[in-house]
Amino acid sequence: MTLAKNSTDWLWLKLLCLTIIATLTFEHNQFDVRISELFYANGHWLLEKGAQPYAFIFYDFPKLLLILLGIYLITTLTLRFWQSRYSNIKISKPLFVKGITALSSRELSYLLITIIMVPTVIATLKSFTHVSCPNNLSLFNGDLPYLNLWQNIVAMTPAKCFPAAHASAGFSLYGLAFLPTLQKHRYKVFAIVTILGWTMGLYKMLFGDHFFSHTLVSMLLSWTLACALASVLFKKAATKGVTL
Repeated sequence: MTLAKNSTDWLWLKLLCLTIIATLTFEHNQFDVRISELFYANGHWLLEKGAQPYAFIFYDFPKLLLILLGIYLITTLTLRFWQSRYSNIKISKPLFVKGITALSSRELSYLLITIIMVPTVIATLKSFTHVSCPNNLSLFNGDLPYLNLWQNIVAMTPAKCFPAAHASAGFSLYGLAFLPTLQKHRYKVFAIVTILGWTMGLYKMLFGDHFFSHTLVSMLLSWTLACALASVLFKKAATKGVTL
């Protein structure tokens, strides 16, 4: 369906419904198991957890970049605040890249809140769902039974693997797709962020830290949160041609 201008107020609700449907449909099913079996053979996962240089490329480096982006946004907003308060303060232009200077302070604030809030919410949810990672399960030579979401919550299974928190760090950049200034690049941004998030998610799947559904729900929930925040901070911002 194509969403008309100023309709982000309702898009987040539709995305939330889609997230819930995906959770109920894909979490705990044979499709998940079959995908994980592609990365598991002869009692071993395709990739050893922590193996280098993969851990640095797909785990440490993306997280470092996100942290640096957060620091950069905070620094930029702080300097803009002081410049607006004291007009005699001049900010050296090399500090800002062209893309950042084009964004308003409201947009920068929204982006900062999004990259902090999305991973935080998803990491918090993990502590309540108690869903096991594939490598925890007896199906893959682990110790825990394969239970559904509700059974894991009731049993308080000693695991925290759903939704996928690491991938959510990449998906948190969906906030870029809702910036009014980048509206004409929205589809490109969405595609790039989706590829980034799934690359980070796939890395964790290669050594059994997540099922496919864990990353799928993380993606949808990240999209939902980014959209909900945009609907609050850009209430009347134009959102032409967003398709769901």
